[in-house]
Amino acid sequence: MPDLADLFPNFASEWISTKHGRIFARVGGKGPPLLLLHGYPQSHVMWHRVAPQLAEKFTLVIADLPGYGWSDIPRSDDNHTPYTKRAMAQAMIAAMEQLGHVRFALAGHDRGGRVAYRLALDHPGRLSQLAVLDILPTYEYWARMDRAFALKIYHWAFLAQPEPLPETLLGGNPDFYIRFKMAHQTATGDLTPFDPRAFEHYRIAFNDPARIHAMCEDYRAGAYADFEFDKADREAGRKITVPLLALWGSTGIASSDATPLDTWKTWATDVRGAPITGGHFLCEENPQATVQALLNFFDGGR
Repeated sequence: MPDLADLFPNFASEWISTKHGRIFARVGGKGPPLLLLHGYPQSHVMWHRVAPQLAEKFTLVIADLPGYGWSDIPRSDDNHTPYTKRAMAQAMIAAMEQLGHVRFALAGHDRGGRVAYRLALDHPGRLSQLAVLDILPTYEYWARMDRAFALKIYHWAFLAQPEPLPETLLGGNPDFYIRFKMAHQTATGDLTPFDPRAFEHYRIAFNDPARIHAMCEDYRAGAYADFEFDKADREAGRKITVPLLALWGSTGIASSDATPLDTWKTWATDVRGAPITGGHFLCEENPQATVQALLNFFDGGR
């Protein structure tokens, strides 16, 4: 693997051993613990533009999800169990415990946001506050999958197809796909919002067939087990009880819903939020507005 730029100077690198495999994280800052989780097809690096300001107020743990970045790649099964958001949430709890943090604040973007809200539903006592970036609950996406929405998030159905279809097609030209996919989810429609050094982190990982498979397993879990977990909570009337901040890009994926905040209010008891000017990748497209919203919530809410 080529040398990749260190975009987190003064942060420690930690490989944290858990029964779910080793979790890689950058750790730094001062103050109460705040766990940051990335989305697809990225890694912990997506937080590099907002981490310096957040680190002035919080001890940051910026982790790679299982199968992504530099974390271990769990061996999957017929039910995609290690890649369910329930299992990933348990892995994050185990990693935080190893670092000495039993209770913490949490922010997640995209797939990391799904791990985050699942952790809040399954383990509410672990969290002080929760922020979700440019998502709606998994149940909502599948339940609303009409023609227009399916065209917008085609990758949900594509990546969830049985092995080896998506793995083979993605592996044929991974550079084309990651460039196309990420460009089309920005407000500008191109890759200019990304630091080329950060994008190289994402590109190199996406050229690893084992990680492509892991990412497909993540989406397969989303289409089956994650949907059923959400559905069960919905039908039982269970809600997220920790304070929740919802942020979404003004042209992002969640904005396909006319009222993202109203949707989250049906899933949680204490919700606030607002759009951020930009597309899906809030932390890289509009880092200043995103970090200010996160600071106002996490620091102002203490």
